[in-house]
Amino acid sequence: MLLKLFKRQNTSSTRSSRMKALWAITSLYVLVLVLEFATPVDYVFGYLYTGPILLATSRLGRTATFYTTLIAVALTILNLWIPDKEAIEPSTIASRLIAVIALTVTGILGDRNRVYEQAIAQQQAKLQAQEQLTNVREDFAATLTHDLKTPLLGAIETLKAFQQGKFDAVTSTQHKVLATIVRSHQTTLQLVETLVDVYRNDTEGLKLHLAPVDLVAVAEEAITTLIDLASSRQIHINLNYGDSNFRRALWVKGDALQLQRVFVNLLTNGINHSLRGGRVEVVLASQSDYQIVKVLDNGPGITDAEQPHLFKRFYQGDSDRQAKGSGLGLYLTRQIITAHGGTIWAENRSSHGALFGFRLPAYPFQPFLSI
Repeated sequence: MLLKLFKRQNTSSTRSSRMKALWAITSLYVLVLVLEFATPVDYVFGYLYTGPILLATSRLGRTATFYTTLIAVALTILNLWIPDKEAIEPSTIASRLIAVIALTVTGILGDRNRVYEQAIAQQQAKLQAQEQLTNVREDFAATLTHDLKTPLLGAIETLKAFQQGKFDAVTSTQHKVLATIVRSHQTTLQLVETLVDVYRNDTEGLKLHLAPVDLVAVAEEAITTLIDLASSRQIHINLNYGDSNFRRALWVKGDALQLQRVFVNLLTNGINHSLRGGRVEVVLASQSDYQIVKVLDNGPGITDAEQPHLFKRFYQGDSDRQAKGSGLGLYLTRQIITAHGGTIWAENRSSHGALFGFRLPAYPFQPFLSI
């Protein structure tokens, strides 16, 4: 009932608007007619008919524009003979013809402009509808992934309790099976947490807890967490200190937890792209103003088609990989590095494989040494 009432009100409003436009066009016609037929024929006021033509174009549509233009042209030509019947000068005819051409062009261009405006309005409506749909989907995904964390955490803790023999004795074979299930659940949990972080960062921005951070310590911790994954793929991870053969600190001002996620994402990407028996190398280097980290793998490398899309959301590439990811790791990595004021890039190695690197502003932090 309310919908019918709204449609009736909308129809009534449209009808009222059209009537107002018709009255305005008629009034303008009368005004121009008075000026045209009350003055000598060599005074051309027909150009003023552009007002009714443009009004018809914007308010009444194509058919009304055609008839309005036709009437304006007819009245402009008719004024050659009415009200005077004297001899007509060639210059007067030329002036009238120029006015007719101007009126015709006004009608044509006005109609085309109306068509373009309608097309633009339709595209804007489609874009708004797509944006609303995208927002609904992202809200749904964010809510779903957030709600999935609780059951996953519960399942992981229960499986660990089984591993520890809290319910009954566990054989070595069962222990291996449980460990595999735990790793699978932890991978799923990591994916869920990445999804939550990506959506939160896109809407709220990435919030960092800044403090002096040693990138070497973060890299070592990340490598430790991925030893089991690398071993299962027969991948060796090596930490290289660049020109130095000794361990040294690379200090930056950053969020240690977020930077560890960067290392984990880049290392996981390298492991997934490397062939069995391959090698992933982390190279740490220091410059005067920047600390540089490079993660190198010996996989198939980066194709020209993949290069522009590597750090986009949900992009996974077309290369043959040992494991498919979510397409969010590199996207989240870029978010984190950008939030730290750094830059990230990817390129092919001179040999076989790819290089993913980032650099962050160096922080001149000296740890306190007790005497």
